[in-house]
Amino acid sequence: MPYPVLIAVAWPYANAEIHVGNLTGAYLPADICARYHRLAGRPTLMVSGSDAHGTPITVRADAENSSPVEVYQRYHRSFLDVFIKMGLTYDLFTSTHTSNHYRVSQNIFLALLQNGFLYPAREMQWFAPSQGRFLPDRYVEGTCYRCGFTNARSDQCDRCGSLLEPEKLIEPRSKIDGSRPELRETEHYYLDLGKLQEQVVSFLQARESYWRPNVVRQSLGQILADGLRGRPITRDLDWGIPVPLEGWAGKRLYVWFEAVIGYLSASIEWGLLKNQPDAWRAWWHGKEPRSYYFIGKDNIPFHAVLWPAQLIGAGTRFDELMDSAPAEPLVLPYDVPANEFMNLEGEKISGSRNWAVWGREALSRYDPDPLRYYLTVNMPESKDTDWNWEDFYKRNNDELVATWGNLANRVLSFTHKHWDGVVPDPGELTDTDRELLRQIDAGFKTVGREIEAVRLRSALAEAMRLATEVNRYLDITAPWQAVKTDKAGAGRAIYTAINAINALKVMLSPFLPFTSENLHTMLGYATPLFGEQGIESCTDDLGEHEVLRYYPEKASGHWTPERLQPGARLSKPEPLFKKLDAEIIEEERARLG
Repeated sequence: MPYPVLIAVAWPYANAEIHVGNLTGAYLPADICARYHRLAGRPTLMVSGSDAHGTPITVRADAENSSPVEVYQRYHRSFLDVFIKMGLTYDLFTSTHTSNHYRVSQNIFLALLQNGFLYPAREMQWFAPSQGRFLPDRYVEGTCYRCGFTNARSDQCDRCGSLLEPEKLIEPRSKIDGSRPELRETEHYYLDLGKLQEQVVSFLQARESYWRPNVVRQSLGQILADGLRGRPITRDLDWGIPVPLEGWAGKRLYVWFEAVIGYLSASIEWGLLKNQPDAWRAWWHGKEPRSYYFIGKDNIPFHAVLWPAQLIGAGTRFDELMDSAPAEPLVLPYDVPANEFMNLEGEKISGSRNWAVWGREALSRYDPDPLRYYLTVNMPESKDTDWNWEDFYKRNNDELVATWGNLANRVLSFTHKHWDGVVPDPGELTDTDRELLRQIDAGFKTVGREIEAVRLRSALAEAMRLATEVNRYLDITAPWQAVKTDKAGAGRAIYTAINAINALKVMLSPFLPFTSENLHTMLGYATPLFGEQGIESCTDDLGEHEVLRYYPEKASGHWTPERLQPGARLSKPEPLFKKLDAEIIEEERARLG
């Protein structure tokens, strides 16, 4: 029986627009894998949402003199727009500002407390006398005491990836007004990571052989070097999820603690929306499910160390609190394929300097599949990469248009011209024909294996290599000339090429879903490869929120399609891709900054 696959996607802070670095870092690779696993027949659930409680939202709200709710809702709607246009098939994209997420997060807190993995302690926290309040960690910046980075947050350094002890930050300053905060005592709950260290290390060692080196280095490597210590999970805030205990008014669950719980709460919300309240359990209990967490490298400690610790610590108590029976432990991450960063024209992407390729703007000028293609061939899987507009232009024209688009268009157009749009009868295939189809069929295993290992650049490269093999086959068989003297031989070559294209259409569909669906229709199929997406409005105790949902019911795709038979009727062909003019290079560069 196919194992269930959970695709858990990083939750974007609802305080800024989505740019190409975000897309290639987490959102696009997640969708590619989700589409593949669905085609492979595995029960697949892809979930995420907007992080509405992160301090970046309150920072922006303060700067705009608006409310966190207004900020979160504005950017949340923008995310839905980008994701639906980009073809990101979330089974549910929701937000952390829902009654369901509050309940699930508070129950994880209570499960950890009842299992003895939380403890209260008084600590010194940064307080801004100029503002009369304690400052969340993202409100305080300074110099990292590990690597010397001058713009480290008080809880984490984005350069070296270290989790920091706020009181050790060098030369701290308030992000709001630049003033120097002072340390004052306050009380908070801590997650007792020391008690959980042995189990977290065992979890990581069991995955060390197949996880990416950067993920192992930032998780297992740091634990073995420094050990785990208690980490606060509450903060002095008035925005976020209340601590579910008497006497803790004015305290909220720390966003790092509750945001990762969103993967679980979104799975539960998805089931509730389907009127199947226990459906989530298929992805969160038992030995069969595999959960993949798609994030950027700055989020590795939270997903590879802290989230597994929360899941281990909650044990079966969470199920008991959710009134689910029988109670079972929650499934730990199978893989955390964190990507590195994408830069832009040789410089780090910077929203404040407008040094970015914004998702919504790019989609207003380019079709989604060329963007998806470039973001995949340039995906920062093992090291930082660079978005370069000249490279985008060349890859669109030289690879998408010339290698793949022209192949499909000329074969289908030729079929319409000489066989009235009907797949010709090949007669007896030659060794050359059979060898090409053998290579194409073998590609399903090769490309599938690479996608399952989340080596997406390699998977796409292999599919495009096979498209080149089909072009080479047509150069050898030359049906364009053979049709004049040997129409049967030309028909055999076209039959072979059509079936190779039909197979490649599926192989490329996780990467290029829009053009693959178009080609699917041109090849005569009546039902689509994939399902449909839509935006729904939901209402709960916290008000109304919109969600993005994927509906797989109308999908008909399979990872290994059957051959198109002689006599099958094709639809009128149209070009799959647009050739770009060289002028776009300087036009796009002029928009930067």
